[in-house]
Amino acid sequence: MNSPLRSTRRVLVGYGLKSWLIGIFVLGTPLTEVFAADAAKSRPFHFETDVVSILSRFGCNSSGCHGKAEGQNGFKLSIFGFDPNADHIALTSESRGRRTNPNAPEKSLLLQKSCGDIPHGGGVRIRKDSDEYRTLRDWIANGLPFGEPTAPRVSSITVTPREQVMGLKTTQPLKVVAKFDNGFEEDVSRHAKFQSNNDGLASVDEHGLVMTHETPGDVAVMANYLGAVDVFRVLIPRPTTSPLPTGEGGRRPGDGSESPLTFIDPLVESKLTKLNIQPSEGCSDEDFLRRVFLDVIGTLPRPDEVRKFFDDKQPGRRARLIDELLKRPEYADYWALKWSDLLRVERPTLGHAGAHAYYRWMRDSFATNKPFDKFARELLTAEGLLRDQPAGYVFKAVKQPGEQSATISQVLLGVRIDCAKCHHHPFDRWSQTDYFGMEAFFTQINFKPTPQGEMLLTRDSGPTKHPRTGETVFAHALGEPMPEKSPEGDRRKLLADWMTSPKNTFFARNIANRTWAHFLGRGLVEPVDDVRLTNPPTNPELLDALAAKFIESGFDVHQLIRTITASRAYQRSSRPNATNDRDEQNYSRALLKRLDAEVLFDAVCQATGTSEKFAGVPDGSRAIQLWDSQVKHDFLKLFGRPVRATACECERATEPSVAQVLHVLNSPELQSKLSDESGTVARLVRRYPSDDSALIDELYLTVISRLPTADEKSAAAKYLQDHASTRRQAAEDLAWSLLNSLEFVFNH
Repeated sequence: MNSPLRSTRRVLVGYGLKSWLIGIFVLGTPLTEVFAADAAKSRPFHFETDVVSILSRFGCNSSGCHGKAEGQNGFKLSIFGFDPNADHIALTSESRGRRTNPNAPEKSLLLQKSCGDIPHGGGVRIRKDSDEYRTLRDWIANGLPFGEPTAPRVSSITVTPREQVMGLKTTQPLKVVAKFDNGFEEDVSRHAKFQSNNDGLASVDEHGLVMTHETPGDVAVMANYLGAVDVFRVLIPRPTTSPLPTGEGGRRPGDGSESPLTFIDPLVESKLTKLNIQPSEGCSDEDFLRRVFLDVIGTLPRPDEVRKFFDDKQPGRRARLIDELLKRPEYADYWALKWSDLLRVERPTLGHAGAHAYYRWMRDSFATNKPFDKFARELLTAEGLLRDQPAGYVFKAVKQPGEQSATISQVLLGVRIDCAKCHHHPFDRWSQTDYFGMEAFFTQINFKPTPQGEMLLTRDSGPTKHPRTGETVFAHALGEPMPEKSPEGDRRKLLADWMTSPKNTFFARNIANRTWAHFLGRGLVEPVDDVRLTNPPTNPELLDALAAKFIESGFDVHQLIRTITASRAYQRSSRPNATNDRDEQNYSRALLKRLDAEVLFDAVCQATGTSEKFAGVPDGSRAIQLWDSQVKHDFLKLFGRPVRATACECERATEPSVAQVLHVLNSPELQSKLSDESGTVARLVRRYPSDDSALIDELYLTVISRLPTADEKSAAAKYLQDHASTRRQAAEDLAWSLLNSLEFVFNH
């Protein structure tokens, strides 16, 4: 609540010295009473500040209500109030003016529906005894004013407290103060909208009351008022009432594993100390071997590769293994697949030859470890014959300048600007001007047919206009001031210079974050392509350090991978301890990651010793080599292969489903691979007709890349002995059980 002194200051700001003197010497009443009475009668209304803020606060202009494209029940508002002029017309003039009635304000449909006097699809939104109801009623009674165009506008908001350490299941109210462009400040807590970026750790109600739950971690709570945003950060440590565990599953890193200390580990462990979380112990060599094979090259290790790793007794064998994997052709296959998803290698759109050339450019880039700033520059500035500059196909996969700017921003910067096309970004600082400033970089792009093939070229284009104001918007990068005139030449080159500059705050952090998310199972910013003020990194110091190291290396992706995989954070066991069993955001243990559809299917084929013939693809091709996402395959579709319709990471489904479990359990296709005459099981049974121990060892090494434990070996041997008359079928059953295990389907 505001103090009487603060209210007095508002009287001085709003009404001047004359009102001050009248209030004291003429009326003879207390200052607070003067303010209350005078403000109610004389305060000038401003539609955007007073009315739109209420409509936004109660979700009336959200995409699920009257803000959606077609409106709701004949009443349409601009989404999130981005167009106050249109909203004013909708409330005061449309539907024969029935929505607002200055002669009888309480009879206005706006008030009657919002308070429940008349049935309303959205239910009761505003109580009659609330300040919001009184504000709307008084605005209607005062003649529905729009307000002066020179009225003060909100320039920023501040949330207090800014940061807080909170215990489990505790609460903290937030206060939001708006600062206007004339220097005036006002408490707008009751009209602000709030949102948590992790409701599982802490939620926030519509009044700004934050409540923590039962899991330690780090949460950001966003406040939004008239397009201005700010964030409250809360750290929720584990209770200190019980001592930290020691011993199995609870030792500090450095317990005998070979993982060295990198700059990553002090930053991770400092955060864990604040949260009172003990990290899991280091992972076993078996887990590390399988983990890096799948993470780096998307391929299982063969039994001979497992034995070779364990036969290497020299120090540093884990680092040497990483170096070997980075040189293998599967590395380029796998990472080209990942970036083909993001950069839209689409055969239906690009044609067979075009899509394949575009893919080959990506694969060649990863095969040669092209510095990623050069990769981005080639992508952004491609010009000439597409057969010579296949990176230019990105502008055919995404055709419109606005879509091109949004795709490039999301993929290379990790920033989503799509919604700023129509209105101010609801959760970030980006405005329509920012969106069209980015779009203007791509409006010069044209394609021209020639006898040698299609050519990409740039030519003069008309000015980019702001759709609401009609003003010309010149090309300018996100967060940069707009120039006074349009830049000369190919504007994409200026964008490339800005994007790949070591001073850029987005590019290096985005690539570092995406790479970290791939190896650790969760980004420091999550989702990885939604970087914004209101979705801060869980460990900003670590993200900054990774980005700085990436820049220092010359944007060397191999070096970034070496750095991450050398850390104790990456080399932790996935086995939780008593302190970190609920932690999934602070890297206190390795997270289980379901294998990508292509990686999983290749693993099935490799484990069963069979190949797959994909339609229209040469024999012997693996799933991670499928540059065409349209190749029909039921397994890949079921397990979440993306169709590449957007640049969003979310297109690839990684969550397990019941349908996937049932498929692996009952698939005739899987059974045919297990029983194949030239497959793994038949070959091993022929090689070891009576040696159960050797047969079991080879099956475990082939399918889950490790030797069985004593208990596993004993159970498997008993099963083979009990079914000695059908030995091959029993071996198939054993292999089937391993293929259906979590250890096979997940990277751990």
